[in-house]
Parts: sequence; C-alpha cells; structure tokens
Amino acid sequence: MTDAPLLEVRDLTTQFFTRAGVVRAVDGVSFCLRRGEVMGLVGESGSGKSVTGFSIIGLIDPPGRVASGSVKLDGRELVGLPADELRSLRGRVVSMVFQDPLMTLNPVLTIGEQIRLAIEAHRSMSAAEARRRAIAGLAQVRIPRPEATVDFYPHQLSGGMRQRVAIAIALLHRPKLIICDEPTTALDVSIQAEILAEMKELVAELGTALIWISHDLATVASIAQHVAVMRLGKIVEAGPTLDVLTRPQHAYTRALLDALPSRARPGEFLLRGGGVPDAAPPARKPAAAAAPVQGAPYFVADRVSKRFESRPRALRALGQKLGMLQPPPAVMAVDEVSLTVPRGEALGLVGESGSGKSTLGRMAAGIYAPTSGTVRLEGLPVMSEGAEPKKLTTRVQTIFQDPFASLNPRMRIGDGIAEGPLAHGLVDKSASGAYVRDWLAAVGLDPAFAERYPHQFSGGQRQRVAIARALAMQPDLVICDEPVASLDVSIQAQIINLLMRLRAELGLTLIFISHDLSVVRHLCDRVAVMYRGRIVEEGPAGEVYDNPQHDYTRRLLAAVPVLPEAAA
Repeated sequence: MTDAPLLEVRDLTTQFFTRAGVVRAVDGVSFCLRRGEVMGLVGESGSGKSVTGFSIIGLIDPPGRVASGSVKLDGRELVGLPADELRSLRGRVVSMVFQDPLMTLNPVLTIGEQIRLAIEAHRSMSAAEARRRAIAGLAQVRIPRPEATVDFYPHQLSGGMRQRVAIAIALLHRPKLIICDEPTTALDVSIQAEILAEMKELVAELGTALIWISHDLATVASIAQHVAVMRLGKIVEAGPTLDVLTRPQHAYTRALLDALPSRARPGEFLLRGGGVPDAAPPARKPAAAAAPVQGAPYFVADRVSKRFESRPRALRALGQKLGMLQPPPAVMAVDEVSLTVPRGEALGLVGESGSGKSTLGRMAAGIYAPTSGTVRLEGLPVMSEGAEPKKLTTRVQTIFQDPFASLNPRMRIGDGIAEGPLAHGLVDKSASGAYVRDWLAAVGLDPAFAERYPHQFSGGQRQRVAIARALAMQPDLVICDEPVASLDVSIQAQIINLLMRLRAELGLTLIFISHDLSVVRHLCDRVAVMYRGRIVEEGPAGEVYDNPQHDYTRRLLAAVPVLPEAAA
C-alpha cells in the first residue's frame, strides 16, 4: 500500500435547485481513502451520504449538480469530466452497489446475459469466454451452483442472492474503488453477515478501496476501519471506527448511538426527550362482535399450515391433465405451526426471509386462509371456512413494512384513516374528522396533516400514519410485519417508543415480525424463532437470547453485528 491516497475528496458541494430554492445536499465535504481501506459513511436519510456517493461517481442528474470542489481518483480529477469519459470509468475503475438490486438488474435478461453486457461495456470477449467469466464471478461471491444460476432470471433468486449478483457485477473489472449504498439494509442478519465477510475478503484480496454507506452503525463497525458521520450535508465527526463509536465527540453521533435498542435495557424508552409526544389516544368505542368463548385462550393458531401452489395456464393445465407435464412443486410456507399468545403480550416472530414468519402473521391477521389448521381469537375463528373464506373480525389489524405501498397515493391520509372505521360503524360521518385528528395526535402527528397525501410525508411519518390507520379500527391484536426495517435509527427509536406507549395505554397485544433481533429483544416479552416453516424455539426473550437451545437460533444470534464496547 502506497502513502498516496487513492481517493481525495476536497470541499465537495452538490446542489439541487427546487421551487423552494437551492438545497445543498452535500456541503463542503472532504476526506481521503487509501487502497485496501474501508470507510463507513453514516447518517440519517437526508444527511447527504448517498448524494456524496453519487457525486463521486458522476451520477448527479439535473436539476442537481456538483457546484464546487474536487474529486481525484488515483490522481485524476473526476469533477467536470465529459459524460463519455465518466462512462468509461464506471464499472472499470469505480463501481457502485445500490440498496435494491432489483432496481439495477434487468428483469427480462438472465444473470449471465447481464454480466456479459457489463463485460462488453469495456472490452471485447467471445460469448463462451463471457459465460466462463460470469460463472467465475458468481463463484467469487459464494453463489451456490454458479453454472446453473448464470441462466436464472433475477426474480428466481432471493434478495441475498440478487445482492451478491450486483456485487459480482461491480467486481468484474477489479475496480480501484467500490461504493456500496445501503447494500444490506433489507437483508436478514445471516445473509448480511455473509456479504460483509465476503466484501472484507475481496477488499483484502484485490486491494480495492471501499466506501460503505449505511445508517446501521453496528454494520459499519464490523467492516470499516474509518467512519465519517454526516448531518445536513456536512461531516460532523470522522476518525477511526473504534474511536468514533466508543468515544463520540459530537452530540449528533451520541444521539445516533443512544437511539439504538442494543444500548438500552429491554422495555426502556429510547432517545428520551426526543421521541413522540405523549398525546393521549382517543376513547375507544367497543366494536360489535360475537361474545368470546368463555375460558378460551386469547389468541391461538392451532397446527396451521399454508401451502402455495401456482395455478397453471390453460395449455399447461391441459398438459398436466394429459399426463404430459408434471405440476410444479407446491411450496409449504408454514408447516403445522401452533402458537398461543396471551392477552397483552408482545410476541416476537423472528427468522430469515423464507422462514414463513410473514405468512404466519398474515394468517393470524385473516389476510391468508390456512391450508389446514385454525386461527382463533378468544375462541372465535378469524376467518370463515369454505371455498372463498373471508375475514370475520376487525379486532386484528396489520402494520406493514412499506407504508407507501399500503397507503392509497390518491387519497388524503385523513380519508384513508377514516375509511375502515366508517365502513364498520366504529364512527359516523359527522364525527369522523375529529376521530381522525385524535388518532393523528395519538401517534405524534399534527392533526392538520389529515389533508395531506402520502407522498408529502417522510418514511417515519408515513409509518406513523399506517399505525394510526390500523389503530383507528380499534383492534385488540396488532400484527407488526417489519414496521421499522428500513427506517433510520432515530425514527426507528420513535416508532418503537410509540408502540410501547400505545401498547401500555390501549392494552394492545402485539405479534412483532422482524429480522432485527435487537429490536425484538427490546420490545417483546417472548420470542418464537421460525426456520423453514416451523417454530424451532420459543420462550421468554431474555432466555432465548441469553441461552439459545437450537443450533439455528445460535447461528442467527451469532450473525448479529454488534457495536464495539467503550474501553474502561
């Protein structure tokens, strides 16, 4: 390793021109990076960390522009380079791995074809040699059976596998610099741990410099030697990772660390004094419902299974009927799971993607009908039986991972929150406006926001709207399906505080589905661990975390990135 830095960023300023005026997304940022080094760039959404990465690689589109400053890569100035020269550098000298690989992989091309196109962008190669390079690239990032996977389409791979493909494409030309923008945010802890280990090995092997952009401080601690903390377009603190994360000097860095559930005792409010205002929830009107069965447990899923079978098209169905084609194998997402949740408990449901936890949650909520088994709330079925089962109760509601996908973009949020209560007679039309405003206040939002549309809110605000919409149905049981998965640590802390407060004030029962084990431990009384459609371990959260009995639980906990401890 030479003493000269590979990347020199000096006084970089990137501006966006909006109707409200000029926004400085990056404001005078400076740092250096040497060959083989990994630098973490951390901060909340809107801090400017992703725009810094885009500015380095020349991906700022009008009305944005790099207004001033210098970006030198191996001594060559990148700011002001013509577009064709920048294109010749991307992929060959500097590469970028984005947060969502589905946004960068072409859904109608096989993995092999996409790798071939990435190779041909910078050099000529025969189809046979390109295929050999594609297989070798997939093997380098530990994709199993690369000879077969090279002919798959992106939708045939899991999220973790797709992200590995994106990394393989980024490494094709052995670039000098790789910029990774939140590449593991939506991945399970075990898949994330594998990708982090592979990236560290590849950086060491190739001598590539790496910028790891993330809001996950524990992940950055496990991969980066240096870290820079960004806020409002500026770097407010920088230095060796151990120093910054164990002895933070800036108040903003300390606030980020204080927002982490792993830094507080389970059940303790996070970011005290900076969370959600303590607005009292509105009075609840008892919903008309059948009388519960006396002496029945509160919530019971009894030997429930869910099998998914693809419905064949006409020609394939005919071929199967004639015995010429075999039906595609069914997927057993949940396999005879039994679960009991007492009233008022918060149960954490954890496991990797594909373990069946979300499918189980949707059966609990009455969204999916079980293939076999029963789901009951106080002895009464959640769904009807028959060929076209329907949900029978409003007492179970769901908060989904992506509130933007679950909110109607053409409907004001006030109308969206009122829609269900009006349909089920929980409130009449004349009182619906005040009812909605009360629920917005209860989740810490300005009641005047009722007139706004979903796109006018931040991610954290949209999630609070989704919580208000679910609670406006006056449920007793709430299924929370990854509700804080993609949120910044401080927004995540506010949502966790909000759920804890509303649970206490409204007597809610929660089933909290997540792959973030630190959040589950902080929020939940009990934990059930799912693996391949079955519950393999269940018990009080403290016992499961401190003394796991199943090998899978131990592997899952071992994969969780942890922050370094401050020296005594």
